[in-house]
Amino acid sequence: MKLSVIIPAYNEEATIEAIVTRVQAIHVPGVDKEIIVVDDGSKDGTADVLQRVTGIHVIRHARNAGKGAAVTSGIQAATGEIVIIQDADLEYDPADYHTVIQPILDNRSDAVMGSRFLLYRPVFFGKRRSPYFTHYAGNMLIVTITNWLYGKRFTDYEGCYKAFARPVLLATPVTANGFEFDNELLCKIMRKGIRLVEVPIRYTPRTYASGKKITWRHGVIMLWTIVKWRFLPLD
Repeated sequence: MKLSVIIPAYNEEATIEAIVTRVQAIHVPGVDKEIIVVDDGSKDGTADVLQRVTGIHVIRHARNAGKGAAVTSGIQAATGEIVIIQDADLEYDPADYHTVIQPILDNRSDAVMGSRFLLYRPVFFGKRRSPYFTHYAGNMLIVTITNWLYGKRFTDYEGCYKAFARPVLLATPVTANGFEFDNELLCKIMRKGIRLVEVPIRYTPRTYASGKKITWRHGVIMLWTIVKWRFLPLD
């Protein structure tokens, strides 16, 4: 059994080497691992950093095409039976790989979503309050609308960690190139009746000063993607 880890990266010079090192350190018993980093037209020193990192397969886009486009390139290059998506920052802990892929290994599911909200909810008061109330509210709106339209009861569609049996990905083409890639993929999977489960994952949000990229504009596109793929014919 092989796990393909796809890391889309755009201007992640400060963290890309650290996250690759963390991924390389993770061992899942009985599972080999390949790491595919897709440099999506970075304008900083990401490409230079990747040149000195060993043990990875690097794909480079000549220009920035979007996270979805980077993930698509990674899927096309993947050779593992299971594929997992890993952000290039340090918000998510690769130690959760065991939890995320286990339902597929046990043949209990063909797709798995990692939920940031099964273990805890962010707090918006006190010294340790989260500065991202608007992000949380947006996430809850996406969760509510998706569950209503697709008849589900999941708690988080926007967490980074999602794992798939590779045949599911190959049989479910996605047209989106941006952050809404995940939404289109999941909506199609739910409409097809593919086995999908949710597991808890850990999350340490970074700030915009540290490189956080997603904004409310992306949220609007995600919502439109969720609505339209409830009714458009599947490919």
